[in-house]
Order: sequence, then C-alpha cells, then structure tokens
Amino acid sequence: MADPVRGKGWRDWKWGERPLSMPHSPHLSPRPSGKPAKYDPSFRGPIRNRSCTDIICCVLFFVFILGYIAVGLVAWVYGDPQQVLYPRNSSGAYCGIGENKDKPYLLYFNIFSCVLTTNIIAVAQNGLDCPTPQVCVSSCPAVSWTVATNQLSQTVGQVFYAANRSFCLPGVPGDMPVHQSLSQELCPSFLLPSSPALGRCFPWPNSTVPEVPEISNTSISQGISGLLDSLNARDISVKIFEDFAQSWYWILAALGVALVLSLLFVLLLRLVAGPLVFVLIIGVLGVLAYGIYHCWNEYRLLRDKGASISQLGFTTNLSAYSSVQETWLAALILLAVLEGILLLMLIFLRQRIRIAIALLEEASRAVGQMMSTLFYPLVTFVLLLVCIAYWAMTALYLATSGQPQYVLWAPNVSLAGCEKVMMNTSCDPMNQPVNSTCPGLMCVFQGYLSTGLVQRSLFNLQIYGVLGLFWTINWVLALGQCVLAGAFASFYWAFHKPRDIPTFPLSSAFIRTLRYHTGSLAFGALILTLVQIARAILEYIDHKLRGAQNPVARCIMCCFKCCLWCLEKFIKFLNRNAYIMIAIYGKNFCVSAKNAFMLLMRNIVRVVVLDKVTDLLLFFGKLLVVGGVGVLSFFFFTGRIQGLGKDFESPQLNYYWLPIMTSIMGAYVIASGFFSVFGMCVDTLFLCFLEDLERNDGSLDRPYYMSKALLKILGKKNEVPSGDKKRKK
Repeated sequence: MADPVRGKGWRDWKWGERPLSMPHSPHLSPRPSGKPAKYDPSFRGPIRNRSCTDIICCVLFFVFILGYIAVGLVAWVYGDPQQVLYPRNSSGAYCGIGENKDKPYLLYFNIFSCVLTTNIIAVAQNGLDCPTPQVCVSSCPAVSWTVATNQLSQTVGQVFYAANRSFCLPGVPGDMPVHQSLSQELCPSFLLPSSPALGRCFPWPNSTVPEVPEISNTSISQGISGLLDSLNARDISVKIFEDFAQSWYWILAALGVALVLSLLFVLLLRLVAGPLVFVLIIGVLGVLAYGIYHCWNEYRLLRDKGASISQLGFTTNLSAYSSVQETWLAALILLAVLEGILLLMLIFLRQRIRIAIALLEEASRAVGQMMSTLFYPLVTFVLLLVCIAYWAMTALYLATSGQPQYVLWAPNVSLAGCEKVMMNTSCDPMNQPVNSTCPGLMCVFQGYLSTGLVQRSLFNLQIYGVLGLFWTINWVLALGQCVLAGAFASFYWAFHKPRDIPTFPLSSAFIRTLRYHTGSLAFGALILTLVQIARAILEYIDHKLRGAQNPVARCIMCCFKCCLWCLEKFIKFLNRNAYIMIAIYGKNFCVSAKNAFMLLMRNIVRVVVLDKVTDLLLFFGKLLVVGGVGVLSFFFFTGRIQGLGKDFESPQLNYYWLPIMTSIMGAYVIASGFFSVFGMCVDTLFLCFLEDLERNDGSLDRPYYMSKALLKILGKKNEVPSGDKKRKK
C-alpha cells in the first residue's frame, strides 16, 4: 500500500521510520515521544523575529550579579590581602611596603622557637604565633655570627650598627649596652646564614648551629630538619622558574604545532572521516580479537596446570587471581560478548553509521565555511578567567577582612617585673612601652577581630561567592554553546551553500543570544549549578566521614554520589540540546528542552550511534594531537633531535620533563577547544537533520535542506520541476 503523503510503498520504509507528516487521529493515543514537527512554510533557519525568553530568570540572574558585585565591593572595603602577601614584624607593620618598602624580608630572632613544636610553613603564614621578636630587614644574614662574651659590655652601635648588622628592633638607641638589649630581646643574640622563602629568612642547610640557652642540640637539629623541606621546595621552585625562562618560546612553538594539527584534523575530516571511522572500528575489533586470543591462551595453560580458584580461596591480594583459570575465562567471555555486540552493530546499524559519518563530513564543511567559530573558545576562555579571577579576589579579600588587634606581649612572663603587667590587653602599636620593668615587653599584632556584621557573615558571603562562581561559569559555557549552535544552524538551513549563509553568522548569533536569551541560559545554568553544589556538599561530607568504618553508610554515600553524577551528566546533555533549540526557534528553556528531548527520543538509535562515533573520532583526534606534540617535545627537549643547527638546539634544563608536560597539557587544552567547537557543530547539524526529515518531504514546496550525501544515504531526493535546471546545493 502506498503512503498517501510520501508516495512510497511499505517496502521502501526503513525500520524506525514512519510517515512523519501523516495526520494524527484523535482516537489514537499520542506517541510517548511526542508529535513530530509540522511543516512551516515561513521557516528558513534561526528565527529572526523573536522575543525575550525566561524574563523572570533573567531578572533574577541580574539581581544575583548585582549582589555578587556588592559582595566584591564589601570585600574590597574591609579586606586586607596584604596580610597573606607580606609578612608582619613584631609591631604589626608589613615588610616590603610603606615604611618598610626597602625591607621586604622578615627575620626571626630565635627561629628555633618556631620550629620545635609546629610546622614551619604554618608558623610563617601565621606570623606572630611564633614566640620570638621579628624584624623587617633589607637582606637576610649571609654569615653565621654569635654575640661574644667580651661584646656584652659594648654598645649596640659598636656591635650591631658599626658592623652593618641592622637586625635590631626599630628605635633601639646606639648607646644602649648590648647585654641590656639582649635581656629585653631588642636585638638578636645570634645570626645564621639564611635565604628568603615566603618572605621570611630561613637558615641554610648544614649551617653551624650556635648554643641556644634552654634548648637542647637535639631539638635544634629537629628544628633544622623541619626547615630543610621548605628550603628544598624553594630550590625546586627556583629551578622550575629557570627552566620556564629557558624553554618558554619552545613551549609556545609546541602549542603552535598543536593548534595547526587540530585545525588540519578538523578541516580534513570531510575527506577522511569515513575511512578513518572504519579504520578505528576495525582497530577496536582487532584489539578485542587479540584480547580474546590472549585470554584463551592463558586460560588453556592454567587449565592444563589445574590452577583453580578453589585451590586459591579468598584473598585480598588481587594479583593472585591472575594465576587461576576462572579469571581468564571470565575475561574471555566478556571480551567475546563485546566483540559480538560490536559486530552486530556493524551489521545492523551500518546505515546509521554511514549517516553519522556523513554528518561528521558536513560538520567539517561547516567549520571550513565559518573559520571564526574555531577561535570562539578564546572568548569563552577569557570570560572564564574573569569569573574565576573575580571569585578568587573576592574570596581572598573576604578571608582577610577584620580589624587588626594589638596586645601587650613579653618573651618570658615569668621574669621579675612582668607579673604586674596585664598581658594580652589591648594597646597602641604606635606607643610602644619604654623603660618597662618587664624585659622585652612590647605591643604586638595578635590577629584580626571577628566582630562586626561583615565578619559575622563571612561564611554566608563565601557561600554566596561559591554559588556565583558556579553559576557564572555555567552561564558562560551555555553562552558559548548557544552562540555556536546559532551559527551552525544558519549554515544547515541555507539552501544554497555558501551563498545563503549570513555574512556574519557568529557575531549575529552572539548578539541575538545576549539580547533575547540571557534568562534562558541563566535558567539552564542554575539547574546545573544546584546539582553541582549538591555534589560538592556530598564530596565534602564523604571527605569528613572517610574514616568511618560503617559499610552501610559508605554504600549509601556511594549510591548518592553515583546518582548525582548521572544526573549532572543528563542535565548537561539536555541543556546542550536545549540551547540548540533556543538558538534556532527562540523559545524558552523548558519548551526548548522538551522539544529537543522528544526529538532525540524519536530517533534514539541514531543519537546513540552518532554520539559514539563522534566520541571515537574526537578521542582519536585528541590522541593524535596530544601524542604527536608529546613525542615531538620529548625528542626535542631530551636532545635526541640533531642536525638542526645552533638556533634549534634544546636548552640545558634542570627538569626536562617540565616543558614536555607543559606542552602536552597545553596541546590537550587547545585540542579540546577546537574539538568542542566541532562537537557542537555535529550536535547542531544532527538536530537540524532530524527536524529536516520531519518537516520536509523533498517536494517542490518542502525540499530537504540536507546535503546530497545524506540524501543519497537515505535514498531520498528533492523533486525538480520539469524543464528546470536541477537544483544544486
């Protein structure tokens, strides 16, 4: 029986197809995947006359952004990031700025009192939690020195200032006796050769340690060993900086190679997509076949030896299971099942694989017609940097907000004359105590007050900032997807390519998206943000309860994490296709998401095949780009490429793996950026292709917009008026 709409018999139908324009009877139950799209004679690609969508979400997003800006302003007013960027001396003044601009380093009088009970890095960051006077200096001591016995009767000016040892606290008079300055801890009793790290002076390794009263040599040795790690870390950081300085231009050259390879791969897919996909599929089949052969050999050998799992029993040593025949038999069965499934897919889904390949070739053609789309990820990258930098600065300023508090402090409160002093009481650092009966009494910085509205709301403000970070990042990514979808949709729905393609499709899509669909993008980004926040909370709870031995609780937590992971993946998939429909039809987020989901469900087999073929191809592309750059970098930086001349010799490096890994990571980022554009192009053209099949039938009034290759694969064609020239795309 002939189809009244399409004019073809039932023998011409393919499995899963139906006469998409057939009138739907009201007596029949609707399809669970929704009704196919109806023909619209006015539709010619992305709709121009559209209105703003999801206005409530747009207003909410702008209000949230205004609040986010207000949080940043509050943090900027009350915050003081200098406390983590610059060290403080005993009086609370910063080293390296202000009055101490020429004194960027902090010197501890007795650094061993810091390292004997706690970690040196934590002490250095917490400043005056270290119970010893600290002073800003222009340079760290270069030689070891200790106050001699005969120098105790001399003056500070003779022992310290005349010998260019400017390591006493500010304001110590030059005529003060040395023994008095030492008893009041106004000057150091010894100096060690030191190097600056984290803005502090730390002793050199293997430096001569002086005799320090009330501290054993064993304790001092333990303290020195605690310092060595920080010094070694400092040496490594210096070497890394030197390596980058020596090889940065070669790293840029490697990234240039990655850019060229990615561009060539995308553009050449129109020529090699088909053969490449089949070669990759055959390669996967070959790997599985070899795995089956290897498992069979191992199973046969162990079976002949009689190695069975019943002899092994239960053990926690997983490597022991490789010596029993049942393990290899299970692997053999698994690989055989996978091989069989892949072969069946090749046999029964070959038509859909051909469609997927044709769409990949068409996507390469679309990218070639709109080369500017390949560089749009740079815009996304810059916007993401702005989002991350703003959040980081806001969080830093919030964390350092608070009023500084100064209290009275003495190095040894048990000395005579100190019992009458009220220690830890507030004081003015500009009016240091003088002529005190308590040796070493001074007004020192204790910390930042946690009182005040801003300080009491720090946690809530930080949570607001984290929510803003997730929401803005997801919105920027959504903007990129919607803009690219609008550009590529204008390519597909151009009947005569490239003549009917708009002049500036990318910029037009960008302006159109920002003008009409900011709210829809914010809606989708908010849904994804809430799921990601829930995942982050679960990860935090799991981290805190990691030591719990309750297997039931761990199992429940694992199930929750798995469910949220799957939900996040599904929402990302749904949002991506919803943004494509928004870019084409200009509907709100919910309607677009529903239409996209129903359209995909009506073609679920094609969706799966295209998704896997695209993933396989892009994975190979990333492997080709990253692997090629990695191998080239390895041979160059290890000096194995010879005969290129002096200008192309590899530099002498401390760690040759550093520029190699940097080049590999940079190549991966570049390849991901290029292939994300290509992947978005494939998804957009696929949805347009499905809409084309449902809307049109190839007649004069409803011609197909797809390429001739797709028409040929589907066995369809556009009708041509008699006597007219055959239409060309």
